[in-house]
Amino acid sequence: MKLIKIALVLSSAMLMSCAGADNGVEATIRKNVEPKLGDNVKIDSIRETPYAGLYEIRVDGEIRYTDKTGSYLFSGHVFNLKTGEDLTQARIDDINKIKFSDLPTELALKSVKGNGKRVIAVFEDPNCGYCKRFRKDTLPKIDNVTVYTFMYNILSPDSAVKSKNIWCAADRNKAWDDWMLTAKVPSTAPAACNAPNDQVLALGQKLRVNGTPAIFFADGSRIPGAVDAAALEAKFATIKQ
Repeated sequence: MKLIKIALVLSSAMLMSCAGADNGVEATIRKNVEPKLGDNVKIDSIRETPYAGLYEIRVDGEIRYTDKTGSYLFSGHVFNLKTGEDLTQARIDDINKIKFSDLPTELALKSVKGNGKRVIAVFEDPNCGYCKRFRKDTLPKIDNVTVYTFMYNILSPDSAVKSKNIWCAADRNKAWDDWMLTAKVPSTAPAACNAPNDQVLALGQKLRVNGTPAIFFADGSRIPGAVDAAALEAKFATIKQ
C-alpha cells in the first residue's frame, strides 16, 4: 500500500452525497489498510465518496481516503473547486459535533452576562496563555452569553493544582478571573475538598479536545483556539438560539 499526501480539487459536478461502502469493498479495505495504520488502530467507518472513486476512511476523528482495493492511502483535503469549500474539514467538523445538552455542566464554572441566552462551553487550562488572552480581550466584549468553563488540565501538573484551588474557593468565578486576568494566585484548597479534575480530563479526551482553549457552541460545533470578539459574534450569528 502506498501513502500519497495530496489536496484534491473537484468541480461542483462531482460533488454528491457520500454512501456507505458495500460489504465486499469494506472488507477489502479493512483487510488491506487497517494493518498499515499502526498497532491496535481500527477504522471507525468507511464511506464511498463521489471523489474520483475514493473511499473515505474515518480513524479516531481523522479522515483519510483510499481506493476500493485498499492499495493507496491518501492523506489530504478535498476542496470544491467552484466554492473553495474544504469538504474534508466540513466532514471532520460534522463528525466532531457534540450534543451540547449532554455536557456535564455541573463540572464547569458558570458565568452569565446580560440575558445569558447565547451559550458556550470553553475548555481552558489555567496555564494557557491563549486562554488568558481570550478571557482578557474577547469575552469582555461579548454580552448576553452564558459561559461554562471546564478547567482542562493538560499543560502541566501545576495546572491541576491551580484548578483544584480555584474549584474549592468560596467564589470560584472570582478566583478564576483573578488568576486568568491578574495572575492572583488562588488560595490553597482545603484537604477535604474534591475537584472534578479527573472527570473533566476524561471528558475532554472523549471529545477529542487536543488544545486549549476549545470553544463549543449550542449547535454542537466547535472552534479550536482563541478567537477575537468579531469572529465569536460572527459564529453566534450562524447559530439558532
